[in-house]
Amino acid sequence: MIHPTAIIDPKAEIGEGVDVGPYCVIEKGVVIDQETKIGPHVVIREGTHIGKRCHIFQFASIGEVPQSTGYKGEKTFLQMGDENIIREFVTLHRGTVKGGGKTVIGNKNFFMAYSHVAHDCQIGNEVIMSNAATLAGHIVIEDWAIIGGLVAIHQFIRVGAYAIIGGFSGVLLDIPPYTKAQGDRARLYGLNTIGLKRANFSEETLKALKKAYRIIFRSGLTLEKAIKKVREDETFHIPEVQHLLDFIQHSKRGIAR
Repeated sequence: MIHPTAIIDPKAEIGEGVDVGPYCVIEKGVVIDQETKIGPHVVIREGTHIGKRCHIFQFASIGEVPQSTGYKGEKTFLQMGDENIIREFVTLHRGTVKGGGKTVIGNKNFFMAYSHVAHDCQIGNEVIMSNAATLAGHIVIEDWAIIGGLVAIHQFIRVGAYAIIGGFSGVLLDIPPYTKAQGDRARLYGLNTIGLKRANFSEETLKALKKAYRIIFRSGLTLEKAIKKVREDETFHIPEVQHLLDFIQHSKRGIAR
């Protein structure tokens, strides 16, 4: 159902079964796939593509122009997948030309009230951003990561899969996958053991990750020597440990320790 007070540009594409609430504004070029529900007073700007069965709550701002001084009105995009939940007052901004032109959000993510995703961010699947969590531009968040309330993440940071960042943290360095981090200048506090168990990681995988974590971050070895030691040990030849090592070796900003 589309409420009669909603303002929808004729050049917007609205899929079958989409519900648009009162006083929404949907601009030209917007694409909304089937069975998505949009609450009252939502603004969806040009260049936004929203997938199937998403639920966007009241007063959210979707696909607004980026908060970047370098943005000069170019045509850029926000691409969102299926079954995302966007709570009240969430702001999701489209990309910039310098950042590739597109902000990308995967499937089944949960953005709690007042959370913010800036231009050119790349969000995976099943990510949770708690209330007022804030991403600067060009950030990569891998699948199943959890960002606590009032967390602020610096631009160009990466947060690895299944990592959890405790509330009221400031993140200036990459957070490796499977770890937990906390603090004004966020540092690591071991593996996200509870999250990994809830995700049904095997005991073998958990033991390998724990051992690899101790060697890499707590052995006193240089990062280069620690990674070399783990790579050369056949007991660590499992996908999760290899992903951890690859993530660290491809870091450009540096790794939180």
